[in-house]
Amino acid sequence: MRQVLVVTGGSRGIGAAITRAAHARGYAVCVAYARDDGAADRLRAELPGVVAVRADVADPASATALFDAAEESLGPVTGLVNNAGVTGPLGRFVDASAATLRRVLDVNVLGTMLCAHEAVRRWEAQGAAGRIVNVSSRAAGLGSPGEYVHYAASKAAVETFTLGLAKEVAAQGIRVNGVAPGMIRTDIHATAGDPGRLERVVGRVPMGRAGEPAEIAAAVLWLLSDEASYVTGAVLQVGGGL
Repeated sequence: MRQVLVVTGGSRGIGAAITRAAHARGYAVCVAYARDDGAADRLRAELPGVVAVRADVADPASATALFDAAEESLGPVTGLVNNAGVTGPLGRFVDASAATLRRVLDVNVLGTMLCAHEAVRRWEAQGAAGRIVNVSSRAAGLGSPGEYVHYAASKAAVETFTLGLAKEVAAQGIRVNGVAPGMIRTDIHATAGDPGRLERVVGRVPMGRAGEPAEIAAAVLWLLSDEASYVTGAVLQVGGGL
């Protein structure tokens, strides 16, 4: 059976690395992205056959349209990677606006739930055994004081959701796992307002270096693979010991 993978936030950073790794392993990949048409176009050009759909995962209609587009272009979806996430500006919690708090929760938590809901609903109707990997963050276990407490809280919610959903659908052959990256070399730091953050905080990592997006992608692809056939409800920490 053809493996068809949906990757949210898949046009840049960790998402793009997951897309490249999946494409190299023969997956048909549909990427959801929020705004960066240029990044999506570059990925399409680099990886023939990849489908890119502009979608706001926090919108229920967009989540449905995303899966419809994937199925229409590539066939029934067999796997989902919930990677889309936002942090908002770095800073103390009391300085975060209500709009920032709402958007972080909408994308990171509600978006993950809506896409998972869409996937599981379809797999149950088809009698299919699908696979979900939710991308969390080591922030969930560290709290991230002074930087983005609200983001850390949203990722903790993702981890609890991963555990609960995994147990709920395990008997149907649907596996749900998570990956929690640590300090990874992407543009998320610049987007949060501190391009030099990685160099400033990398000393906290026991291994003494930042991770690369491809290292996260490798963990995600393993959890999607048959090699992880007895793994569900797990959150794999990929943070260099952090």
